[in-house]
Amino acid sequence: QVQLVESGGGLVQAGGSLRLSCAASGRTFSTYAMGWFRQAPGKEREFVAANSWSGSTYYADSVKGRFTISRDNTKNTVYLQMNGLKPEDTAVYYCAADSPPTGPVHFSRSYAYWGQGTQVTVSS
Repeated sequence: QVQLVESGGGLVQAGGSLRLSCAASGRTFSTYAMGWFRQAPGKEREFVAANSWSGSTYYADSVKGRFTISRDNTKNTVYLQMNGLKPEDTAVYYCAADSPPTGPVHFSRSYAYWGQGTQVTVSS
């Protein structure tokens, strides 16, 4: 069982930056693929970024060039650095994990473990 706890959300003006963190329990964090997803009101949960156990990274087209996913296996933590934020980035952001994912890393159903989410609000 893996427990995930996100932090770092908040209110920011358009063009600003935030860094989300997701701390994971467990001894085998380095073997987990980690993903970030987001869900805006009235919309389905969508893929944002993922980091495989080998360090490969994947991004949604909508955030490519603005967001960066990284991980620190010594701290059992994955990060999402978000720059150039836009009002359309407003959503609850969720961290996800699995080892290995049961499908493509950009599919939410590929992950068994989820955090509680952290709200990101970008004002125009």
